[in-house]
Amino acid sequence: MTADIISGKAISEDIRGNIAQEVQMLTGRGFRPGLAVVLVGEDPASQVYVRNKEKACHDLGFYSEVHRMSDSSSEEDVLALVDKLNRQNNIHGILVQLPLPKHIDEKAVLNAIAVEKDVDGFHPINVGNLVIGDDSLLPCTPAGVIELIKRTGIEIAGKHAVVIGRSNIVGKPVSLLLQRENATVTMCHSRTDKMNEIAQMADILVVAIGRAKMIDASYVKPGAVVIDVGMNRLDNGKLAGDVDYDSAKEVAGYITPVPGGVGPMTITMLMQNTLFASKRLNGID
Repeated sequence: MTADIISGKAISEDIRGNIAQEVQMLTGRGFRPGLAVVLVGEDPASQVYVRNKEKACHDLGFYSEVHRMSDSSSEEDVLALVDKLNRQNNIHGILVQLPLPKHIDEKAVLNAIAVEKDVDGFHPINVGNLVIGDDSLLPCTPAGVIELIKRTGIEIAGKHAVVIGRSNIVGKPVSLLLQRENATVTMCHSRTDKMNEIAQMADILVVAIGRAKMIDASYVKPGAVVIDVGMNRLDNGKLAGDVDYDSAKEVAGYITPVPGGVGPMTITMLMQNTLFASKRLNGID
């Protein structure tokens, strides 16, 4: 058996088509969803991500602002910019690109973003609402993972999901979203004993540990849905996930590739969050 490939690229393009139509309709009613991205410093990966977000805004008809600040910018400078964007009526979503320079307190900056404009879903109030199941802006990568699973047609409710990795950005929130969909969830991490035996019981296996090709076929239940959130640069310059794709695809029922799986969904869910925030801030159903 060879797994069916879950194409994040194709699913992302489908969702973006719907977003573009809705933005066009809203523009006809007199306003455009607006996203502001704040980039502090010269981190190469962050610059690529920001360019991709800027391009997505342009392609989908969003209003976009990118604020590039030097490495030497103070925490007070960044907080002042966030405060300005919080009060700016044509900005409905604010994203501060991480990581920030070490002299800036990331937590203080993220907490300063207005909850209703926190399209990354990192503000403590949005995180708290996620935990208790209330309406909130959801973190983009975990929301994209759930969408990919749903697009397989597999019913999540009642399934056993195993999440490998317990980060605040992916592992923890994706486990909460899976529970919201009525899955039974087990979380594994670096201290988990007999991890491969636990993973073998998973109908849905989500891997986000940051170690290239660690999870091979010995971790995968035959027919399972395998979602690989990892993005690692190998010595040969190629990208690889946390899952050993060539091995796992011979056992899994569905699997995401790297690249082209979870990656394209993250920015798409960011745009969907910004659209949702813009409608809510303008009282539009």
